[in-house]
Amino acid sequence: MKVLEAVGLTKVYPIGERRVAVVNEVSLAVAHGEFLVVEGESGSGKSTLLALLSGLDRPNSGRIILEGTDITDLPEDRLAPLRNGTFGFVFQAFHLVPSLTALENVAFPAELKGDAAARRKTGDLLARVGLGDRGGNFPHQLSGGEKQRVAICRALINEPRIIFADEPTGNLDSRNGRAVFDLLLELRRERSVTLVLVTHNPGIAGTADRVVTLQDGRITGDRPHVS
Repeated sequence: MKVLEAVGLTKVYPIGERRVAVVNEVSLAVAHGEFLVVEGESGSGKSTLLALLSGLDRPNSGRIILEGTDITDLPEDRLAPLRNGTFGFVFQAFHLVPSLTALENVAFPAELKGDAAARRKTGDLLARVGLGDRGGNFPHQLSGGEKQRVAICRALINEPRIIFADEPTGNLDSRNGRAVFDLLLELRRERSVTLVLVTHNPGIAGTADRVVTLQDGRITGDRPHVS
């Protein structure tokens, strides 16, 4: 069953006097519960494709279908709740609010929805990822691995159906990167969510259900993972 579909997505950016299609006529479907990796060299369009699929950016042409509903041209007041509830996001750069504690960073999306249980859910998630005693710490008081675990909790707080992760281990050393990635997969399985992850790490790509390869904004490979 398809949970998300892209049909002919194109995104063009002006570069000097030229217009370059960073994503060029990309079509793909993501199944419910699937772990899909998007791989490719730097500049291949991976992050731009993720931004389009998740509603963080809009295509110049093409359609994005979420569970049978075309969301491509939704106004911002209808798209924002999707980004805050249906989707969860984990980024390479963490994107934690420096003036908020770990607990406040995680709780914020739930409080934005008016969830009265936001703080309780946050405490449960932080404990689940081994940060139960770090909720009162600010981002500058956390290690890189701890910051990314906080970011994963924030992505999960509203129980999204799809998690988008853009190089989530890219700013971590290999040990912390592996620990964070394993945690993300474990939580994804526990919560039966769909995971769409951008990476250039072949070790991560090798664990996916399916791997899509981008080159110069086009899909050049789409293969199931074979153990």
